[in-house]
Amino acid sequence: MNQTLISVDDLKAKVERGSALVIWDCRFNLMDVNQGRKAYQASHIPGALFVDLNKDLAAEVTDETGRHPLPALDKFAELCEATSIRPDVQVVVYDDCGGAMAARAWWLLKAIGVRDVAVLDGGYPAWLAASAPVVTEFIMPHSSTVRLNSYDHSMIAEREEVAQFAADSCLVDARTAERYNGEQEPIDPVAGHIPGALNRPLQDNLSSDGRFKPADVLKAEWLALLKDVPAEQVIHYCGSGVTACHNQLAMEIAGLSGSRVYPGSWSEWLKYHPPA
Repeated sequence: MNQTLISVDDLKAKVERGSALVIWDCRFNLMDVNQGRKAYQASHIPGALFVDLNKDLAAEVTDETGRHPLPALDKFAELCEATSIRPDVQVVVYDDCGGAMAARAWWLLKAIGVRDVAVLDGGYPAWLAASAPVVTEFIMPHSSTVRLNSYDHSMIAEREEVAQFAADSCLVDARTAERYNGEQEPIDPVAGHIPGALNRPLQDNLSSDGRFKPADVLKAEWLALLKDVPAEQVIHYCGSGVTACHNQLAMEIAGLSGSRVYPGSWSEWLKYHPPA
């Protein structure tokens, strides 16, 4: 069973054998929210079910939240049950942007107790490059009646603790250097970063082919960034709590377990700590 990454070859073999799998297609474009669904309708991995970032992997935005609040536990559990996810089933999630969106699904599933969930390394582009089979038909899910666990709050950091945490341990911002440095901000109303945060753009976790770097390379890079701070004292954030999960996934691949994600991230932080 895979718990961080799965290769195209391994997934292809499982699909061809008819192995018991749940596959989520998590393709999504923040600038065109319908693009992912259209891409799924055009073609997708056999057996994959489309999961929408805004509708399925986040709750509605309010005046108090960031742009992608955690989905309500009961609604997310309903989605998992509707797509036959159980704590003991292998789940594979994929996107077309290096895992930036799929990592959110990976993290959420881990946070409710699904152990064997993996991101397809290289995503849909790698699947296509391997001439693996694709289909166009819409897949009807088969429901499950197994109830899932509550959110594991050891994986989640709340806004109230982030300010102090930045002083005591290590905050890591997953956005590009331009956004972190306040040089540009295409989405949120103010550019910049949470005081005290370090910058590790999620793109740094990937090789030029769009796959994750080898575990030993990731470990060396992350240890160089964190210095003497243990993984348990690391909190990841980004613009809205989505791509921050990519950095946690990279640390897990590297064998550096125990970090957390601040779901509200920069978009929520701004509402409570506006720049002077």
